[in-house]
Amino acid sequence: MRSVAVANMKKIKRAVPSIENKVKVKIGVGDRRKKIAGGSVSIKGSELNEFLVEQIIRAIDFGFDIEDAMLLLDEEFVLEFVGVKGNTRRKNLKDVRSRIIGTEGRAKRTIEKLTGAEIVISGNMIGVIVDADHLSATIQGIEGLIGGSKHGNVFGFLERQGSKIGRMDSDLGLKDGVGSEK
Repeated sequence: MRSVAVANMKKIKRAVPSIENKVKVKIGVGDRRKKIAGGSVSIKGSELNEFLVEQIIRAIDFGFDIEDAMLLLDEEFVLEFVGVKGNTRRKNLKDVRSRIIGTEGRAKRTIEKLTGAEIVISGNMIGVIVDADHLSATIQGIEGLIGGSKHGNVFGFLERQGSKIGRMDSDLGLKDGVGSEK
């Protein structure tokens, strides 16, 4: 039996029925005895299922949608967190987070499209759910943006990595010479 501390109990309570339907576990939602936000969730089932559900609950508590968190049931997908503070010397972390999100969320969406990842930014932490093949490239791309690399360089890197893996669905036109007139 595992116990997981959560901050957003309301969201977890909404997710419990769908998690229990998909995974053979019993989830107990602890009551709040103190006047602090959050609480704890207990998970009872087989070891593997307990681990998977713990990861799903951590993802939902961090801010992922229930459907995105359920991707973790597939053994190919992993949940990773990247700290903004640990990867930059800059003092204005709001600007660093803005680089990752991009104008109207375009940079974040482009990274998600190139790698097949789901990304959530919460405070100074970035949560990533991605398949294991794209994990390293996705983390390197995010850390590159945090470190100050140009968006075009990061997108080009991610596009090259995706084509090496052989899972690229379509070319986004980020490679040199694409769309340029001669």
